[in-house]
Amino acid sequence: MERHADSGFNASQVSRRLGVLAAVLMLASIPAGAQEATDPSPGDLMAAVEQVQTHANILWTLLAACLVFWMQAGFAFVESGFTRAKNAAHIMMKNVLDMSMGALSFWLIGFGIMFGATNGLFGTDHFLLSPDNGGGDGQWEYTFWMFQVVFAATAATIVSGAMAERTQFAAYLIYSVAITAIIYPVFGHWAWGNLLLDQPSWLADMGFIDFAGSTVVHSVGGWAALAGAIVVGPRLGKYGLDGSPRAIPGHNLGMAALGVFILFLGWFGFNAGSTTTADGSVARIAVNTFLAACSGSIFAMIVSWRRFGKPDVGITLNGVLAGLVGITAPCASVTPLGAIIIGAVSGVLVVLSIRFFDKLHVDDPVGAISVHGVCGVWGTLGAALLHENLFLGLEYDLLGTLWVQIVGAVVAFVWTFGTAFVLFKTINAAIGLRVAQADEIEGLDLGEHNSRAYPDFQVSLN
Repeated sequence: MERHADSGFNASQVSRRLGVLAAVLMLASIPAGAQEATDPSPGDLMAAVEQVQTHANILWTLLAACLVFWMQAGFAFVESGFTRAKNAAHIMMKNVLDMSMGALSFWLIGFGIMFGATNGLFGTDHFLLSPDNGGGDGQWEYTFWMFQVVFAATAATIVSGAMAERTQFAAYLIYSVAITAIIYPVFGHWAWGNLLLDQPSWLADMGFIDFAGSTVVHSVGGWAALAGAIVVGPRLGKYGLDGSPRAIPGHNLGMAALGVFILFLGWFGFNAGSTTTADGSVARIAVNTFLAACSGSIFAMIVSWRRFGKPDVGITLNGVLAGLVGITAPCASVTPLGAIIIGAVSGVLVVLSIRFFDKLHVDDPVGAISVHGVCGVWGTLGAALLHENLFLGLEYDLLGTLWVQIVGAVVAFVWTFGTAFVLFKTINAAIGLRVAQADEIEGLDLGEHNSRAYPDFQVSLN
C-alpha cells in the first residue's frame, strides 16, 4: 500500500538498487560450487526485490508507529506543564488511560469501522483484529493496525488538555472509548477508508488531500475538545465578574517545553511514516515537517512579542505545535517554501484563535482547540492553496481542489462536534462530567486519585 503517488520519487532507481541487494543476498545463500551452475532468474530476482521491499515497509511503518506512540508522553508533559501542580498526577492518568482504553476499543471495533469493507458509511468487518500471521497480508495488517491505533490515541488525547483541571476521570474514560471506537473511525472511513482495502471512500474519491491527518486526526480531536470544553464549562476563577479572562499559569514550563520537543520528534513518524513505504519520498516530508514547525514557532513568538512586549514562552511552544498540525495534511504535496508559509500562518493563527475562544469564555488550558482544530483546518486548506503543482507549471484545478478541502473540513466539524457534544451532554446527565467544586479547589490528584504528584512540596491551591 502506497500513499505517495504524487511524489517525485524515482521508483525505478530504488528497484534497481534493491535488485542488486537481492541478487547479492541470493548469491550469498548459494553454495560456492553451485553458484557457477545456477544463476538467479529474472523472476527470482523480482520476487526477492518484492520481499526485501515488503520487509522494509513493515520495519519502517512499525518504527514510525513507535515514534507516534512516544508522542503520548509529549502530550502528557505539555498538558501537565501548562496546568497546575495539584492536577499533575490526574493528567498523567488520563494520558495513560485514554491510550489504553482507546487501543482496546480500536482493536474491538474502531479499526473495522474505519478500514473494514464499506457499506457506504462505515466498515463492516475486520473487527477483533486477528489475521493469519503466517502470510504477508496478515503481517501487513498487523503492521497497519499498529500504525493506525497510535493515530486514534492521538485524536483521543487532544481532548484531555482542553478539559483539564475540572473533568471527572470516569467520564473521561467513557469519552475515550467513544471517540476511538466510533467518532474518529467513522470520519476516518470517509477520508481514509481505502487505505487497507481497494474500495470506495467518498471523501478520498472526491480528491480530498489529508496525507497524515490535519483534519482526520487533529481537527477531529480539536472539535471534540471544543464540545467538551463548552459542556464542562470554564475552571473556577478563569473569568472575572465582568467576564474578563484571568491567566491561570501552568506549574512547569520546562516540562511543557520537553513535551513539545517529544512531540516534535514523534511528528517525523506521524508525517513521514504515513507513506507506509520505505523509500526516498520520506525525505522531503521530513524536511517540510521540520521547516513548518520552526516557522510556526518564530511567527507565534513575533506576534506575542508585539502584543505583550516580551516573547511569550507558552505561545512560542504552541507555535511549534501549530506549525506541525498545519503541515500534517500537505506534507507530501507542497514545496519547502510552501511548508514555511503554512507554518508561519499557523503560528499567527494559533495566537489569534486562543484569544478568540477566550473571549467566548471557552476555557482551554493548553490551547488544544486552536492548535489542533483551527490549525488543522488551515493545513487542510493550505494543501490546496499551496499545492506544488501551482509552482511547477503542472495542470491543477485550484478552485475544485479547494472546494473539496472545504467540504472535508466542514464535514469533519459537523460530524465530530455534533456527536461529541451529544456524547458529553449524555455523560453529564448520566454520571456527571465535572468534579465537585471542593475537589477542583483542592486538586484532582487528591480528589480523583487520593495521591499527589509532588508529595514533598507545598502545592498551591490557587
